[in-house]
Amino acid sequence: MRDYRVTLRKLAIRDQALFDDVLSSDAARRRESSLDARTDALVQLAALVSVGGSAPAYRPVIDAALAGGASPDEIVGTLIAVTVASGAPRVVAAAPAVGLAMGYDVRQALEEWESAR
Repeated sequence: MRDYRVTLRKLAIRDQALFDDVLSSDAARRRESSLDARTDALVQLAALVSVGGSAPAYRPVIDAALAGGASPDEIVGTLIAVTVASGAPRVVAAAPAVGLAMGYDVRQALEEWESAR
C-alpha cells in the first residue's frame, strides 16, 4: 500500500514520472489515485464544471461515469455538490451539456415547458 505522504511530496515537487504515469491512461490514473471508475469519473465531472469545461468535454466523462456504475441521479447530484465550490453560474452553464451527454436535451425541454404555459 502506498503512503499518501510520499504521493503528496511527489505532487508538490511535480515528480515527472508520477505525472507521466497519471496522464498516460485512465487505468494508470485510477491506480495511482486509488479511486474506482465511478468515483474517478464523478471527480472528473466536478473538475470540468469547476473550470468551465467545453460542452463536448462532458460526453466522455459522463459515458465513463455511467460505465463505472454511476446513476443519472448521482451525476446530477455531483452538479449539486460542486455548486458551493464552483459557483452557481458554472453549474448552470454545465447542466445542458451534462443533460445532452445523458441523452436529455434540457434546452428543448425548457422550450417545450415554456410553450405549454
